[in-house]
Amino acid sequence: MSSRTLILHVEDLPGVLNRVTSLFRRRGYNIESLAVGRTEIPGVSRMTIVMEADDDAARRIEANIYKLVNVLRVEDTTHRPNLTREMALIKVRADHATRASVMSLADVFRARVLDVGREEMIFEITGIRDKIDQLVTVLTPYGIVELVRTGAIAMFRSADPVRTRRESPKEMADGNDLL
Repeated sequence: MSSRTLILHVEDLPGVLNRVTSLFRRRGYNIESLAVGRTEIPGVSRMTIVMEADDDAARRIEANIYKLVNVLRVEDTTHRPNLTREMALIKVRADHATRASVMSLADVFRARVLDVGREEMIFEITGIRDKIDQLVTVLTPYGIVELVRTGAIAMFRSADPVRTRRESPKEMADGNDLL
């Protein structure tokens, strides 16, 4: 099994998230990461779901997602060029004696300092999962006080077909989204 990232375009309505996540639960698939937000198209939200699945299981789950009411489009990013990113906020112990070394480590990973207190610092980092994991690993000896991560978000690279206009939710569902 490998990590799969699915991008769903759904109608921005109450209950849609519950229907999608319930499908995963009923089928016995664990969602490793989930990010949901509005898109540039009014009335449409985008879900980015990361899960572990082989090709056959991914095709089955994708087909089942398409059957759900309010799902407009499902795309598996696995075999297409894409960019995937996560974000994390990390609060780490950093007193006067250790602050310079903590900042130096964070700088290697291009993490931004968001807050500096007497005994702690908060960093923001954006990147692939491994990069964030590595920063957490090197900061752990200093004492991580708090850690919060977003789910992964993904977008296809520009080499793929470009939409030449914004489509409505109905056009997305009909598959008539390219001119």
